[in-house]
Amino acid sequence: MGNEFYKLSAGEKIFKFVNYALIILLCLSIILPFLNILALSFNAGKDAERGGIYFWPRVWTLENYREVFTSANIGKAFAISIFRTALGTIAGVFLSAMAAYTLKSKTMPGVRFFTLMVFFTMLFSGGIIPYYMLLKNLYLTNTIWVYVLPGLYSAWNLIIMRTFFQQISISLEESAKLDGCSDFGIFMRIIMPLSKPVLATISLFTAVSHWNDWFTGAFFVRTASLRPLSTLLQEMLTKQDAIRESLMQAAGTTQFQMLERMQLTGDSLKMATIIVVVAPIIAAYPFIQKYFAKGAMIGSVKE
Repeated sequence: MGNEFYKLSAGEKIFKFVNYALIILLCLSIILPFLNILALSFNAGKDAERGGIYFWPRVWTLENYREVFTSANIGKAFAISIFRTALGTIAGVFLSAMAAYTLKSKTMPGVRFFTLMVFFTMLFSGGIIPYYMLLKNLYLTNTIWVYVLPGLYSAWNLIIMRTFFQQISISLEESAKLDGCSDFGIFMRIIMPLSKPVLATISLFTAVSHWNDWFTGAFFVRTASLRPLSTLLQEMLTKQDAIRESLMQAAGTTQFQMLERMQLTGDSLKMATIIVVVAPIIAAYPFIQKYFAKGAMIGSVKE
């Protein structure tokens, strides 16, 4: 590798140096803020108010995480988040892939019209009030299925998979049909195995969207025990910030003494909340990262 570098021209060496420098800066811009969040999450809240904490806690404590995990309904919230993320991702990706495979066919009657209708939904929406009325009329509000059923199909994911499927050689499908394979058999035995990169990418995006979604639980679910983790933690931080703000506006020694005892509800608790929410996604990412850079058609067809 070193010998190849010395063989490059001066312009190529400069380009490589600038390219690597930009990549390193981009990585640092992601890693360093995360390390700061991690350090603050393990630091005592009262001490964190002084500032000066960057990548290592000054006063170690687990009180922030204890506060998060002792919150009411935290166990049910975790279960609901896992349920909606697992079921929503598997069902959503599979159904979107089936629709994308159908729309990639050039012989299907009305394929352009249906593709246009799918794309139209990306540009315009009915608004939040009609959407709420639709969910209510379908008896989905205040149920666990409001997290899964409305998001089974994504126009963006569908179009991405349709574009990817179109790159797969038609020769594979024609050969399978000559062997008596049905359309569903072609989809399951040929298209899906060759589409692992796009399926892994879409699965990651869909899972992150489900896991981080707090809006649905906050606006379409009234029962506290049916709210997912993101909604529960968002409500917890909102309540604590409201209490803290009211104490800061109040006058008198007693209130400020109460404020001193509530320092763990500051930035340290917020950072612990962020770590709790993003940790499962970070843990799952390495298992599917290898598919991102892989090509689906390498060695599959030789013409």
